[in-house]
Amino acid sequence: MKIRENVPLSSLTTMRLGGNARHVVEIESPEEVVKAYDFAKEKGLPVWVMGGGANTIAHDEEFEGVVLLNKLRGIEIINENNDEITIRAMGGEIWDDLVEFACERGYSGIEAMSKIPGTVGAAPVQNIGAYGQDIAGVIEQVEAYDTKLKKNVILDKSEMGMQYRKSRFNTGEDKGRFLITAVTIKLQRKNLEPPFYSSLQRYIDEHKEKDFSPKNIRRMVSEIRKEKLPDPEKIPSAGSFFKNVYVDKKNADKAEQSGIPIWRNEDGSGKINSGWLIESCGLKGKELYGFRVSDKAALVLINEEAKNYQDLAKARAEIIDAVREKFGFVLEQEPVEIPIHGGNNK
Repeated sequence: MKIRENVPLSSLTTMRLGGNARHVVEIESPEEVVKAYDFAKEKGLPVWVMGGGANTIAHDEEFEGVVLLNKLRGIEIINENNDEITIRAMGGEIWDDLVEFACERGYSGIEAMSKIPGTVGAAPVQNIGAYGQDIAGVIEQVEAYDTKLKKNVILDKSEMGMQYRKSRFNTGEDKGRFLITAVTIKLQRKNLEPPFYSSLQRYIDEHKEKDFSPKNIRRMVSEIRKEKLPDPEKIPSAGSFFKNVYVDKKNADKAEQSGIPIWRNEDGSGKINSGWLIESCGLKGKELYGFRVSDKAALVLINEEAKNYQDLAKARAEIIDAVREKFGFVLEQEPVEIPIHGGNNK
């Protein structure tokens, strides 16, 4: 268990903002999880659990607590036959390494989520998703340390409260209660079938693609993301900064009639691309308080020269106000924020 003191949060988060964390603890084995929480308890400090820092925003003030970095590694096949495979991955594994592992073996279910930054353990917390797939569609169970019961537990999918970019792990009274040590998913040996998500379909049409195998879908999605989204390891950003807008059938009909592109669900409800809304407000490529709305994907905020959280707050407010004024929709930030006081576990 590695313990560091006074670590800049700007070095741990891909937006490259934030003051120091009092302590940072790297957890490299399951046995170290309890030790890490005991360390925080001995110090009388709150805890914040972090994966790769790609979906985390830090404030300028010092975090008077302990940041736990999940570094648990390992991927193993639990069961495999001609039709499906069950894979168990440790929480500190890089998410995209798991996607590659599955696609190389010809299994479908997560190929459209290629190149999403972050760790496996963080994936179910936010219920990550892209291009029509999300982890809720494949997850079987998670292994986690329960800070309330103070023991290791196994939770089935039915116990996770999965919704769009939400789960039991990041909402309500259980927010921050669990540190996810391992995730089990089940995938199918098949090809993805249409209808494809709009941007993926455009790529398929433009390049006259006919091969929809997991490996080839991964290649296509990787190329789309490379073109549209900056690599957060090289260019400071937090990926998609705003969640897409979900509307019921009545408002989906209304939006469609007004010319707003919408992805329909079976029940008639729909999802509106927040990037399209931002671009339609004339903000694509615009510089705001040291941030730039990406000229390739308006959903992305790039930190070009901002040094503090207040600059981010002002840029965020200007974008939200513009979309609200023009369309009536209120955008919601996707990255989570490390609180100034307290953590996600006591």
